[in-house]
Amino acid sequence: MAGIDNIRDQLKVKTDALFIRIGKLTKVQRLLICLVTFSLIGGGYYYFIFAPKHEALKSAIAELKTQENKLSSFKIKARSLAKFEKQIEEAREKFNIAMKALPDKKELPSLLTGVSKAGSNAGLEFLLFQPDPVVNKEFYKEIPLSMTVKGNYHQVADFFFQVAGLNRIVNIQNVSIATDAKNKGLLTMKCSAVTYMFAEKAEEKSKGKKKKK
Repeated sequence: MAGIDNIRDQLKVKTDALFIRIGKLTKVQRLLICLVTFSLIGGGYYYFIFAPKHEALKSAIAELKTQENKLSSFKIKARSLAKFEKQIEEAREKFNIAMKALPDKKELPSLLTGVSKAGSNAGLEFLLFQPDPVVNKEFYKEIPLSMTVKGNYHQVADFFFQVAGLNRIVNIQNVSIATDAKNKGLLTMKCSAVTYMFAEKAEEKSKGKKKKK
């Protein structure tokens, strides 16, 4: 305890001596000491506390702007993606409708019968009804049918109307109409009825194997 008291007494003596010296200084000198002291405190605060936090704040603000820009870009891409997905869905629906409108192998005989029946129902006389060779395209096949029929104008028009009403796609092409030489009230029409069918990959592979053999 005596040692601690001695230390306190020494500190008190030194402090009193310091204040006495400061008291002897002029106002200008005391003001300069205050300014230097505050400058040291302010400088220490700036370099050791404020500056690091300020740099961290600047870095955080820059990172925030970067993330905001990325978010804006992602939002734009998300809107575009939704648009593309909608277009793909619409294209898929159109494709499914087209697939339903195209016949398959099993339906071809009944489709040809339907075309023949449409002409018969319209009252046309068939002079030629002949399937032509299949035309292979890249993704589908064209199945043409050559026809020559005889009838009046209304019967020909009714035939076109009935073919258009079939539940499968049939296009009438290469139409040539001439007046009958014996009866001017009748028309002789030559045309091709073409339907379409998607090429099956299995068939293409089997054909390739047969060629190799």
